Amino acid sequence: MPKTVVITGASAGLGRAAAHAFADRGDRLALLARGEKGLTAATAEVIARGGRALAVPCDVSDAAAVEAAAEAIEAELGPIDVWVNNAMVGSLSRFLDMEVDEFQRITDVTYLGVVNGTRAALKRFVRRDAGVVVQVGSSLAYRGIPLQSGYCGAKHAIQGFTESVRCELLADGSKVHLTMVQMPALNTPQFSQVRNRLPKHPMPVAPVYEPEVGADAVVWASEHKRREVWVGASTPIVITGNALVPTAADHFLAVTGLDGQQSSLEPDPGPDYLFAPRDEDMGTRGPFSDMAKRRSRQLQLTKVVPDWAAGKLSAAAGHAFGTLQKRMGG
Repeated sequence: MPKTVVITGASAGLGRAAAHAFADRGDRLALLARGEKGLTAATAEVIARGGRALAVPCDVSDAAAVEAAAEAIEAELGPIDVWVNNAMVGSLSRFLDMEVDEFQRITDVTYLGVVNGTRAALKRFVRRDAGVVVQVGSSLAYRGIPLQSGYCGAKHAIQGFTESVRCELLADGSKVHLTMVQMPALNTPQFSQVRNRLPKHPMPVAPVYEPEVGADAVVWASEHKRREVWVGASTPIVITGNALVPTAADHFLAVTGLDGQQSSLEPDPGPDYLFAPRDEDMGTRGPFSDMAKRRSRQLQLTKVVPDWAAGKLSAAAGHAFGTLQKRMGG
């Protein structure tokens, strides 16, 4: 049965790859982004793949614009079934070199854009007692790295926000589902568009995966009631490693994190996308396909675990946590 799916940040990179993947199922796609050339191209690709597409120019940092977009989408495509919060902007820069308005802009789009999208989705989902919100996260939601304080801070905020709202839905017995897909480094055009204060073209931290790997995870997460989905071998290593030895991670990244985010390429001459979209179609992939992996064994292993087993494990862990808390309180 075709579904109505909203994807923010759909004009390029992971969002556009996710649009392709949903379109391959014949879904109805609402594509939100600022860049009209990218939106036009993405819309054409969805239609060519057998999906139905509605392009909605929108800056997700504007709550009223996101709500208006949701109204227009449901009027055109019908009730929304899945909302994917993917839009982001970023900067590769030391924190003290960033201007106040730059950090504010990253927060407004990358974090508050998710808040705005989630609000618009839940206003409709809760009323129907159905629907899925997919938050595009990152291993950097658990572990900050140098030169990306704005992005890492936003992803950490999304993690806490999602946990809070999920608890509220559970308390109400709601059938609406929130999931967060924690991504590894992806080869997307964002590294050619971020505001860059590095001497060289920025690059994702290896290991790097093609955006189609992330898109596969987003579609799968929208169909299965998992609390989180981890993608890429590096993601569980980063998340668990930081939980176990955070100080060691601090020192390791202090030594490797700055040079590890710079390639041998010259910086992209085009304007960055921080306050306005680039007036061109940036496509789906970035310039690092020669080093990017095309599949994730971690994701394949996740898919093998039945949903009922994952649910039982989560319930058992919750029960154990509650028991431990009672004993400590006694």
